[in-house]
Amino acid sequence: MVAEPSTAEWRGSACILCECNCGIEIRVGADGRAFEKIRGDRRHPASRGYTCNKALRLDAYQNGRAGRITAPLRRRPDGTFEEIGWDTAIAEVAARLREVERAHGGKTIFYYGGGGQGNHLGGAYAPATMRAFGARYRSSALAQEKTGEFWVNARMLGRPNRADVERCEVAVFVGKNPYQSHGFPRARAVLKEIAKDPARSMVVIDPVRTETADLADFHLQVRPGTDVYLLTAMAAVLVQEKLLAADWLAEHADGLDAVTAVLADVPVGEYCAISDVPEDLVRAAVRRIAAASSVAVLEDLGVQMNRDSTLVSYAEKLLWLLTGNLGNPGGQYVFSGLAAIGRDRGHPAGEGPRSPVAKAPIISGLVPCNVIAEEILTDHPDRYRAMLVESANPAHSLAGSARMREALRALDVLVVIDVAMTETARLADYVLPAATQFEKHEATFFNFDFPRNVFHLRHPVVAPPDGVLAEPEIHARLVEAAGALGEDDYAPLREALARGRGEFAARFVETLQARPGLMRLASVLLYRTLGPTLPGGAAAAAALWPLAHQCAQENPEGVRRAGYGEGEAAGEALFDAIVASPHGVVITDDPQDETWRRLGGRRVRLDVPELLAEIAALDGRPRPPEPAGAWPFVLSAGERRAFTANTIIRDPAWRRRDPAGALRMSTADAARLDVAAGDRVRLTTAQGETVVAVEPTDRMRPGHLSLPNGYGLTSAEGSVAGAAPNELTRPEDRDAFAGTPWHKYVPARVEPVA
Repeated sequence: MVAEPSTAEWRGSACILCECNCGIEIRVGADGRAFEKIRGDRRHPASRGYTCNKALRLDAYQNGRAGRITAPLRRRPDGTFEEIGWDTAIAEVAARLREVERAHGGKTIFYYGGGGQGNHLGGAYAPATMRAFGARYRSSALAQEKTGEFWVNARMLGRPNRADVERCEVAVFVGKNPYQSHGFPRARAVLKEIAKDPARSMVVIDPVRTETADLADFHLQVRPGTDVYLLTAMAAVLVQEKLLAADWLAEHADGLDAVTAVLADVPVGEYCAISDVPEDLVRAAVRRIAAASSVAVLEDLGVQMNRDSTLVSYAEKLLWLLTGNLGNPGGQYVFSGLAAIGRDRGHPAGEGPRSPVAKAPIISGLVPCNVIAEEILTDHPDRYRAMLVESANPAHSLAGSARMREALRALDVLVVIDVAMTETARLADYVLPAATQFEKHEATFFNFDFPRNVFHLRHPVVAPPDGVLAEPEIHARLVEAAGALGEDDYAPLREALARGRGEFAARFVETLQARPGLMRLASVLLYRTLGPTLPGGAAAAAALWPLAHQCAQENPEGVRRAGYGEGEAAGEALFDAIVASPHGVVITDDPQDETWRRLGGRRVRLDVPELLAEIAALDGRPRPPEPAGAWPFVLSAGERRAFTANTIIRDPAWRRRDPAGALRMSTADAARLDVAAGDRVRLTTAQGETVVAVEPTDRMRPGHLSLPNGYGLTSAEGSVAGAAPNELTRPEDRDAFAGTPWHKYVPARVEPVA
C-alpha cells in the first residue's frame, strides 16, 4: 500500500513530463493536496536544481480537471458505468481474462502500456499478470518511436547507446528540438553553454527553425521526409573528402570497405538538392564534425516518426562512427542501468519474432503500434481478443484513432488501469483506478546518464484518495485471483526473510531454480514478501531488489566507485540507498573506457547488409513526392511546444499560451491562402479533417505544417480543446523495417473557413 508522505515543507519528487525526470521539490498547501510551489531540487544528482517551465505547473496534473477516477468502474449494458468494489472488480476481470484464455489461448490477451513518462514501476509488475493469464504479446509507446533505432543499435553495436552532449565539442541534433523535448539533463542550460562557447558548435537537422536551431552554428533546414538523403550525403562527404577516422576504424570497426564503396558513389550535390539544403552548408557542417575532438549525436521523433526512419537511424550512426566518436569523452557511450530498455537481439530483417496476424517484426519485445488494430479487426484465429491497457491511451495516441476505437470496441474484454477517464477508458469494460505519480512510490527506467548514472525512486508527496490502488497492488491481486500465486508460495520466503535478507536471497534463488515458471511472477513474489518490510511503505520498490543486484554484478567497478562496496553486499547497499533517498542516487560511476568493457570486445559492424543495400539503392528509387495536387502540404502531427508535453496533463487550463493548439504554417503559405493569425482553416488528410486556428510564422518552410501534441483530449466536462493529431494519421503509413508511424509526414491540404 502507499505510505503517507512526509510532513516536510518541501517534498522531493521529479517531473513526469519527459524522459529526463528532473528532480523537483514541491511545497504542499495546508489542505494537503494543492501544489503551492514547485522548484528544482538542488540535491538531485543529475538535474542539480534545473527544471524547465513545464514542471512548475504540475499541479494541473495532480489537481486539475482531469476526470479523476476514485473507484473501480464496470460498463453497464447501456454503455454507462457503475462503481463497484475492488473485490468484485478483481474477481470479474480475472474471470473474463481466464475465459478468453481458456477459449482461445493466452496469446490472444494483449498488454499495452506499462509506462507513461516516469510511471514505470507498474510496468515491472505487468509481466506477472501476463504470465498468470498466459499472455505473450505486448507493446508500448516505445514501439511508436524508438524500435527502429533499437534494432539498428543491436545490428551495429549489440547494445543501445546515448550521446554525451554536456561534454561534446560538436552537438548534432537530428529531428530533435531539445530546448522543448529535452532528452539529456539540464538541456536548456547545456544548449546555451554550447552556443556561447566559441570552441564548440551545434548542428541542427530539422525542417523547422526551432529554438534549438536559433542557437546552432549550422541549421540544415531539410525538406520534410528527405532526411535519409541529407544524412547519406553527409556520410558520403566524409568518404569522398577523406575525412574518416582511419586509425580508429581500423582498431574498432568491421565492414568499412563495403560502406565506403557505397558512399563513394553517392551524388552529394543531387542529394542535397533533394533535401533542399545548400551543398556548401552541408559540406561545411560535415567538415566541422570531422575536425572535432568529440561529436555527440541525438536523433528523435522528427525522424523516428517519419519516412525511412530506420534507414535514417543507420545513416545517422554512420556519421559518428566514421568519425570515431564512440567511447571518447563527449562522444557516444554505452550506459549502465537497472532495466534493459532499448536492447534487442538484432535479428536480420525478415527473421526473429513476428506478430500473429500482420506478421510484423517484434523489436525489443514490442509489437508495432501501427498493426494493433489490424491484429484485432480480423477473423484470424489468433487475433487479439482481450486487452489490458495500463497508463496509456491508445485510442488517442496511435495512428488512425477512428480505426483504433473500432478495434477496442471489437474486443471481448478491455480493461484499463489509469488515473483519469481517458479516451481509451471510456471504451473499456472495466476501469481500475490508480494512484497518481505523486501519491505513491514511483520511478523511471530511463537512466542513461554517463559517467555517473542516476536512479530516482520517488516518494509520495500527497496521500492518495480513498478507493484507488497503486499498480503493483492491482497486478498482485490479479495474479492471485488467477490462482498463479498464493500464501503457500509466500510463506517459505517470509520465513527465510525473518532470518535475514541473506537467507531470503538464498531461498528466493532456490525457489526460482526449482520452479522456473515463477520467474515472470517474481515481482509479485517480492512485493508480497520483501515489500512489506521496506521502510516508508515502499513495497512497490521490491521489484528493484533483483535489478540492483544485477546492476552490481554487471557493473562491479562502477557500483564500487559509486560507494556501495563489492560482491553481494554491493547489491544490497545499492538497493537500500535507492529506497532511502527521496532525491535520487548515483548507481554507477564509470571511467571513460567503460563503453568498451560493456561491448565485451565486440567490434562495431558498419555494413548492415539490408540497410546498406537500401542506401546503395537510394539513387535509383523514386524520389519522395513533392507536395502537390490534392495534397499540397506535409503535416507534422504532434509537435512539442512550450506548453505541450505528453497527454497525462489533461486539464487544458495548464497551458498559458496557445490554448487551442494552432496550426503553424509559413508566412508565405498564409499570404497565399489569404489567412492571418487566428483565422480558422479546414485541415484535411486522407484519414480525416479538422477545423483549427492558424499561426503564421517564419519558422516554418513553405509547404510544411505542424500541429502540437497533447491536444484533442476530452475534459471531465466533455469539452475538447484543440485537434487530436491521430484523427489525421493512417496506420498503414509506417516504416518498412520497424513499423513505426509516419506522424511527421502526413500529406494534407488547407482551406480557409469563412
